Amino acid sequence: MIDLAVANDQETFERMGEPLAERGIGVHHVPVRERTIPLDEPPWGPDEYDVGFVYPGRLMEGGVADALLEIPWLNDHETVLTSRNKGEVLARLERADLPVPKSVYVSNEVGENELAAVFERFEPPVVVKPNSTTRGVGVAKAHDLDSFLGICDYLSLVHDYRATGDQSFLVQEYLPNATDYRVMVLEGEYVGAVERRLPDEAVSEGQWKHNVHRGAEATGVDLPDAWRELAESVAAELEIPFVGVDLLETDDRLVVNETNARPTIDEETKYEPDFYDRLAAAIRTAAD
Repeated sequence: MIDLAVANDQETFERMGEPLAERGIGVHHVPVRERTIPLDEPPWGPDEYDVGFVYPGRLMEGGVADALLEIPWLNDHETVLTSRNKGEVLARLERADLPVPKSVYVSNEVGENELAAVFERFEPPVVVKPNSTTRGVGVAKAHDLDSFLGICDYLSLVHDYRATGDQSFLVQEYLPNATDYRVMVLEGEYVGAVERRLPDEAVSEGQWKHNVHRGAEATGVDLPDAWRELAESVAAELEIPFVGVDLLETDDRLVVNETNARPTIDEETKYEPDFYDRLAAAIRTAAD
């Protein structure tokens, strides 16, 4: 039996437990956030687990856990850090000729004239997105220059705090009525996808973000081969073993919006039939 340490939230931990146990992998929840950890008497030691699932999302807590556990990870610190940096991901994919939204990376502090010039590069509205947040936190839409500059002012106030680790954000084109997909790729191969859609009531009230944590519903879908291959190309370019690739589809375009190296595991029915066989094999490989 291989012992797997899982720092993800309870939902993912509970879903993967039984399927992996049936394949000889014991799943153990190792929460590293919102708790106290005596470093001279830690709650876990280096001999308790063989491998970790994906590196903790809070990188400081992850560093402490990594030092105490002394285990390899399916997705390690470097891959999680790469995926978290939205600007780096888009830059890499752009250079690899993979389709991404038109984007401008902004590193604060930036003057108002420069920001106005950025806004003028787009057809309003524009999306303003903190570079390294998750779950849609801080993402806003600006329809005019004054609103855009106001959003940038708020980001500047946050970035003025010296301990802020990331003082950058993205300005992107807005793709109206885009269909949002999360495509899962494991060890370079497609393993499933969901469409994330807001309820009609939410749309009528003006909501537009398709994050599940903000009320969107995820429904399993069967994607065309070309779309699967695009997601696989993203995973290969970024060299991330287990990654969620977010695609946006409009009438005439398909673009890669973001990636997630700490993806939530959904219900088993939303994946390919051999998903857990392949996940178990990837975990065993990481443990070797």
